[in-house]
This record gives sequence, structure tokens and C-alpha cells, in this order.
Amino acid sequence: MKNSIKRFDYRVKRVRNKVKGTQNRPRLSVYRGHKHIYAQIIDDVDGITLASASTLSPELKKKLGFTNNMSAAKSVGDLIAKKAIEKGLKRIVFDRRGYEYTGKIKALADAARENGLEF
Repeated sequence: MKNSIKRFDYRVKRVRNKVKGTQNRPRLSVYRGHKHIYAQIIDDVDGITLASASTLSPELKKKLGFTNNMSAAKSVGDLIAKKAIEKGLKRIVFDRRGYEYTGKIKALADAARENGLEF
């Protein structure tokens, strides 16, 4: 167990060294918990969160039955893209943390792209 946590932390650091959010292209960071999926758009220069969405957001909490499946990830991707475009953010960089780009992470990213975000 400890070795898998160390390997995951190493992958997180490796990805974060390559992906930096700026004012022109903020970073879309994704966190996948056991029950919920979270997404934030972060400006690393100023250290502020510009927009956030999760399965706990009031807009999604009412309509989602299950909160940790592919359809929930797509809903979070739709919501984060809408919030970002409302704030004038169109171009971002995608931070998948240490997760593989498959399943829920890919579904969230694809939904964000379909709603107007450019990675």
C-alpha cells in the first residue's frame, strides 16, 4: 500500500512539473475521490481558483443519482466549461494529476472540450 501511494505521488509531481497554469492559460485540475469528482481552474501565477465544479455543486447534486461514474464526470466537465466561458476563459491546460487519461478523467476532459474549452 505504501509503495502505491509513493508511486502515485511521484506521478503527481511529474505531471505538475510539466503543467503550469498562467493568466492566459490557467490549469484545469481534476481530483477523483471515492465518492465524488472535483474540477478546478487555477491561475498558478496569482495562486487563485478562477472556477470550480464538482458532483457536490448545487446545480448537479439535485440531478445526479450516482456521483462517481462516467455520466457524473461528463456533467462536471459540462459545468466547469460553462463556468469558465462565463468568466472569459477559453484556453486552458489540463492537469490530470497522477491519474491515467482513461475512464472518468477522459470523460470529464471530453465534455469540457465539447462545451468550448481548448486544451
